[in-house]
Amino acid sequence: MIEPGHPKLSIVRQCDLVRISRSSFYYEGKGESGFNLDLMRLIDEQFLETPYYGSRQMARHLRRQGYSVGRKRIRRLMRKMGLQAVFQRPRTSQPHPEHRIYPYLLRGLTIDQPNQVWCSDITYIPLQRGYLYLVAIMDWYSRKVMSWRLSNTLDSAFCVEALDEALELYGPPEIINTDQGSQFTSLEFTETLKEAGIKISMDGRGRWMDNIFIERLWRSLKYESVYLHELTTGPQAREVIGRWISRYNDERPHSSLDDRTPTEAYFNLELGSSLGSCPEMTRRNRAA
Repeated sequence: MIEPGHPKLSIVRQCDLVRISRSSFYYEGKGESGFNLDLMRLIDEQFLETPYYGSRQMARHLRRQGYSVGRKRIRRLMRKMGLQAVFQRPRTSQPHPEHRIYPYLLRGLTIDQPNQVWCSDITYIPLQRGYLYLVAIMDWYSRKVMSWRLSNTLDSAFCVEALDEALELYGPPEIINTDQGSQFTSLEFTETLKEAGIKISMDGRGRWMDNIFIERLWRSLKYESVYLHELTTGPQAREVIGRWISRYNDERPHSSLDDRTPTEAYFNLELGSSLGSCPEMTRRNRAA
């Protein structure tokens, strides 16, 4: 997909065209043993089922599965994956002590139209010899994934890139809701929101239910795609995830949307409408 020796296009430009961060292209799994990577995959699968498991309970669970592991090892791996039990603190990243935390604005709010509220979150994506992090931005009303990015680090840059793309393609929402992770409280992310006139809403500490729709997205993505493939590289992960998200947006009906797909609900299209003339296609072509 990326040609390092391309005569006309630099690696930076190629990564931009296929919408992956440059760090994802250069990513090479390293630093953890095969046994630890196996444990991280098992932890990730179990955490989707029991997000209230801390390191102590997760270690007990793995020992019952026949793995000789201690709590300290599991605690280190969960921290590396960005996982924390929901009753303790946000799951994917820890708050920065010097960053401002914004109030939760969705309590009692009726969300009945597209671009009223967006939400964003980060999840861990296991590879055969490592891992990546995935951020997505979703429209709360239609459940449509507006944009997404993969990265091998938990800095704020890939979150800002995803936000910039969503704003360019769809315009600003009234509110965006995130957890209190340092990526979302960073100056780069919050200033982008303020410049676009977007109100900032953040979940309470450990309140994973405040962002329930994107949590469901992660569960579906992992069980229906990520865990069914032996992902080995960043480009392969991007291809597999991108294919699933396209089907999710354009082909997967939701009962809560009157059996329409997220794209149909976002653009208020009739059931089964052709996407060929969809306004999204025009906007994407114009943005390209």
